[in-house]
Order: sequence, then C-alpha cells, then structure tokens
Amino acid sequence: MTSSSAFKELNHSLSQAIIGQHHLVERLLIALLADGHLLVEGAPGLAKTKAIKELSDRIEGNFQRIQFTPDLLPSDVTGTEIYRAEEGMFHFQKGPIFHNLILADEINRAPAKVQSALLEAMGERQVSVGKETFPLDKLFLVMATQNPIEQEGTYPLPEAQLDRFLMHVKIDYPNQESEHSILKLARAEQSQNTNITETISKISQQAIFDGREEINQLHMSDAVEDYLVHLTMATRQPAKYGEDLARWIDFGVSPRGTISLDRCARAYAWLQQKDFVSPDDVRAVLHDVYRHRILITFEAEAEGITTDQVINELIHRVPVA
Repeated sequence: MTSSSAFKELNHSLSQAIIGQHHLVERLLIALLADGHLLVEGAPGLAKTKAIKELSDRIEGNFQRIQFTPDLLPSDVTGTEIYRAEEGMFHFQKGPIFHNLILADEINRAPAKVQSALLEAMGERQVSVGKETFPLDKLFLVMATQNPIEQEGTYPLPEAQLDRFLMHVKIDYPNQESEHSILKLARAEQSQNTNITETISKISQQAIFDGREEINQLHMSDAVEDYLVHLTMATRQPAKYGEDLARWIDFGVSPRGTISLDRCARAYAWLQQKDFVSPDDVRAVLHDVYRHRILITFEAEAEGITTDQVINELIHRVPVA
C-alpha cells in the first residue's frame, strides 16, 4: 500500500470514529503531513479532543493532553529542574510538551506567559532551560483548541503568536443525520465496550516522513505558484483589487503564511491522491491558512465584515495566471 493510500484509509477510519467533523479530520491530517500545528475553534462537545486522541491511537507515537487553566505555569508545560540531594545537583524533568502529539485544550484560558512557552516550543522545536537546550521529537504536532473569544475567562492569542499555527480551523455543530449516527455510535461503544484500535494497524512515523517527502516533490506549475503568491500579495496591496478591500484589510499575510499555503495545498492534493497541485487545491485550504493571518480594520468590523468574507473576495478577484 502506498503512503497516500494508507492515509486515505486513515482518513476513512477517523471519519467513522469522528462523525460529522470531516473538515476537522482532514485538516488534522494535513497538519500532520505539512509538519505544522493546528488551532481549532468551536463550542465544547464537538469532538475536538476525541479527534486528536483517535489519531494518536492510529499512528506510532505518544499523546499528551494539557488542560490550560488560569493558574497554569510555563514549567507545567515545558518541565522544570528538580534538585536531587543524593547527587547534589539539579536535573531537568521533562514536561508534557515532550510528546509526539499534544492537545493544548482551551489554550485561550491560560495567561500570555504560558501561551508563549508553548508557542516558543512550537516555533523553535526545542525547550531551553538555563544553559541547556532540549530538542523535541521530529514528529511533533500541537492541536490547540479554544472556545469563542466572547466567552468569559478567556485570553485572546496575540496576532504574532497566531501566525505560528499552520491553520486556524473553525468547526460547527453536526447536521441532523450526523447527530443520529453519533447517537448510534455512542450506544454501540457503551454496550460493546470494545477498543476499535485493536483491529487497526498503526501508521509508522517513517511512513509519515515518507509522505512528507512525497508531498514536497509534488508538481506545482509556475502558474499555480504565481497564483499562490498573488493571493498573498493581494492581502498586502489590497487597493489593486478594490477600494473596499483596502478599507477592510489592516495587515496582510506574512511570508510564513505563503509557505503554509504552499505546504497545505500540496498536502491536500496528495491526500486526494493527485500527483500535481491545482488552483482548486490552493483555494480548498485558503480560508484555514489565512483566517488568522489577515487583520481586518475597525471599519470592516463596524460594517459586519468577517475575515472569511474578505478571503471570499480574494478568491473572486485574484485571477489564475
């Protein structure tokens, strides 16, 4: 079985366990293959935690959940030095960040100092304590969840830190048909009390790394690459595409956003078992990649314009070369 076929099976298996959240499952796989991190926003009870837990059951690697609370300390995430009297010296005790898959649950409930500790580890792929630096594993993915900002007791993530996330995914409630399927699945799991992962072969870390290499080699024509870059430039020079866009966009997408769009479009095309990247693949991931990177003006907010609406306009107005 080829790497892409194995991931197609993984996608199907996860979709059976996480009903009604196909978009979340697919974006989780894209983040895994694009070697990035995911910020997921949605109301409680939408299977955000279950999604990454089910993924960890199906790949080689360990999983750790960190529950973010207002009293959490940075050392609770990264680890701390412990003094051992018998040796007369300090030893670093690794924190939960030293795992392959991390669920940062309700990240916006922790103060900025704790958020920064996590995001530094995400960006640098290492933790520094005193004069020592401890590298994180090669397979390292953080899925951070947050409740809508308007809920009480939350600390919004600064825009500069949001840029560390590969994608910002928003999820909503499942439809009526999916809700029925969720009920049936919950009853079956409760009555049978079986572990579905016992019959599922796990994907090795090497298969994931091989998939990443195949994705990097995926063909992208000059025209598609130009289209991708033009989308980014349109967020920085919006006046070229309309006076309304110039009024709505305050800050555009960073170079990290362009790189993220390239990686996500390639991963999306590869998951569709294609050997090239098309403009449709770029548009398929555009909202999730740009949503947290475009800052809209106060004027746009006053008019009720959302970032997603701005991205819709970019899709309509930026032509394919």
